[in-house]
Amino acid sequence: MKLLVGLGNPGDKYAGTRHNAGFQVAERVAERYRIALKKKGYKGIYGVGRAAGEETTILLPQTFMNCSGASVNAAYKSLGVAPGDLIVIYDDLDLPLGRIRIRPEGGHGGHNGIRDIIAIAGFKDFVRVKVGIGRPERGDVTGHVLGRFNSEEKKLLPQVLDLAADAVETILADGVLGAMNKFNNCNLLDSL
Repeated sequence: MKLLVGLGNPGDKYAGTRHNAGFQVAERVAERYRIALKKKGYKGIYGVGRAAGEETTILLPQTFMNCSGASVNAAYKSLGVAPGDLIVIYDDLDLPLGRIRIRPEGGHGGHNGIRDIIAIAGFKDFVRVKVGIGRPERGDVTGHVLGRFNSEEKKLLPQVLDLAADAVETILADGVLGAMNKFNNCNLLDSL
């Protein structure tokens, strides 16, 4: 069993914001494999099915980003997955839009959702799929993260979500190292 978690904030107020990139990628994977995200449990919304040939639970925590650990840990313990079978997708300020980065483990890098998962679960060796959202040129990081994509970004967003979903599929099918080799140096902006 693989546990695929998309991080974000619940509710219409946050739908479509940069901070919900993890939700959007997880939903894209669920859609591709016809996994309905309608079950309630683990302090989130989830669905179970086969993705890229692997039995997979896809979870969208409903605990708000900074408290993601409670939801992730509840599913992780209940499902009995190994740390390396936990894949967490989330937004990353330090990557420009159009880039993703896959890591097999690591620290929180200043991301409060990841910080909370590490603190509650008590381990760092889970797979991360970071989706670049870029930093604002000036000032208000919180406003940028919780803001919606601008019109130029919206044109690129479907390709970004597809790229990240492709990366998740590769992780499931071929493992994290193969996915890192294929996707970590990919930049959608280079192909435009």
